[in-house]
Amino acid sequence: MTKCHEPGNTGFSGSYHGMILATLGITMGIKNIITAVMFCVLFALPAFAEDAKVDKAKTAKTEKSKPIPDPTQFITKHKGRFNGQPIEYTATAGETYVQGKDGKPKVSIFTFAYTKTNLAKGEVRPVTFLWNGGPGSASTWLHMGTFGPKRVAVPSNAKHAGPPPYPILDAPGTILDVTDLVFVDPVGTGFSRALGDHENKEFWGLNEDARSMAEFIRTWVTKNGRWNSPRFLLGESYGTTRAAAVSKLLEGEFMMSLNGIIFVSQALDYQGSSPYIENNLIAHVTYLPTMAAAAWYHHKVNPRPDNLDDFLTEARAFATDELLPALFKGTALDDKTHAHIRDRLAYYTGLTPEYIERANLRINGFRFAKELFRKEGLAVGLLDARYTTDDIDDLTADPAGDAASIAISSAFKSAQMDYMYNDLGVNWDRIYQVSADDALNNEWRWRTVPDGEAYEPVYVNTAGDLSVALRHNPSLKVLVASGYYDLVTPFFDAEYTLNRHGIKADKIIYKYFGGGHMMYVNGPSRAQLLKDTREFISGQVIK
Repeated sequence: MTKCHEPGNTGFSGSYHGMILATLGITMGIKNIITAVMFCVLFALPAFAEDAKVDKAKTAKTEKSKPIPDPTQFITKHKGRFNGQPIEYTATAGETYVQGKDGKPKVSIFTFAYTKTNLAKGEVRPVTFLWNGGPGSASTWLHMGTFGPKRVAVPSNAKHAGPPPYPILDAPGTILDVTDLVFVDPVGTGFSRALGDHENKEFWGLNEDARSMAEFIRTWVTKNGRWNSPRFLLGESYGTTRAAAVSKLLEGEFMMSLNGIIFVSQALDYQGSSPYIENNLIAHVTYLPTMAAAAWYHHKVNPRPDNLDDFLTEARAFATDELLPALFKGTALDDKTHAHIRDRLAYYTGLTPEYIERANLRINGFRFAKELFRKEGLAVGLLDARYTTDDIDDLTADPAGDAASIAISSAFKSAQMDYMYNDLGVNWDRIYQVSADDALNNEWRWRTVPDGEAYEPVYVNTAGDLSVALRHNPSLKVLVASGYYDLVTPFFDAEYTLNRHGIKADKIIYKYFGGGHMMYVNGPSRAQLLKDTREFISGQVIK
């Protein structure tokens, strides 16, 4: 009998052909067996190929699948005085495994959790989940900049932090007196990573990231017995984009109401913070007050008002009532009004009327950073316009890098690594990713609609998610902290964004600081941010 398939081979097509051809071989005689074999080869070859693919896939999956070890945790005990109160606390630097639908761990989220241990009788502690932005940034900046029990000291006056060693100081002003703190590193940052057969890129997207963070919060709260603890989210930059999306999931699908949300350098609707999008009139308006603040700080405004707040109130009014209508009219704008807008822009920004004329009244916020000190050959910082740096090429339209990031990044990373190793006992043979590699940025999915739905290109916008969360939970409020000198997420954009989307004014508390994107690198701003955050959390907890 001619065999086309061995026993146990499950390819239906090949087995079926083999059965027919074997029968042909018996009935046709020896002369036709050769013909039957030829038919077997011709018909069964696709089945052999298909089976080879299946076997190869199984082999690859087997090779790829690795045993998942137990979560790694580094636990230490500490004590300190925070806001004058003696606090004993456990620091847990470690992994939390989040399960997939199959019940198997799919991702490891690494966090730094600080939980009070000397609890008063009946005390129910709030817990605040904190993350930075990017996407692709670990929690280093919030952790070592202001909210952790230790912080790195960098110059408050926007000077370069210089080489190591960097002072790592106790942070008695942080908010451990009113809340436990969990600093979260999203997938691809810190030590966080996908597990088993899953890949990091599965979690690299606006929706995917938000869901993984919501699932992490549910898992952490469950494993630590904290379901009835007051809950807060605190995000910075893209971390606010994430927090708005997570709040919608928690308040709705996950049935985990929040007590409050803190936005540090708000970035919900990207239209107001995208100066390079062609014909985006809104960004020219939302950036104007920040450019005015930077020009005021560097004494480029003439005459220079004594009071910055009053000056910025005027800049807001000009941007809304005069600049926006003028840009809307475009070439229909009359010459007299055009000249008036040009000259007022020159006053508020410190740029020359000639430059503004060439820019057609449309001043790009990033190009402003290069143009303000064009004659001096300097560029101001984007994250914090108080900083300046000497670019090699003085002819480019944009800064070569960011002056603020250049000045402080080494200090923050060095302090984080030293603190992890020497204070928290994190001795792990892995690279801690303060900033994710290029793979994350290249593969990040920004879509805000479900797969399969038709859509037109739109700005990223999670303000609608926040609006939904606020409707689900009438008690929920939001604290918005903005730096005056932030050219990445301008403070006026926060007002523009949150005054729309059906968000009631009494749900939002605005606070402003004399710093930039990370306003806490400025000493007085850090102290004020901690005070405002402490008061907000205390006010949102039912006594």
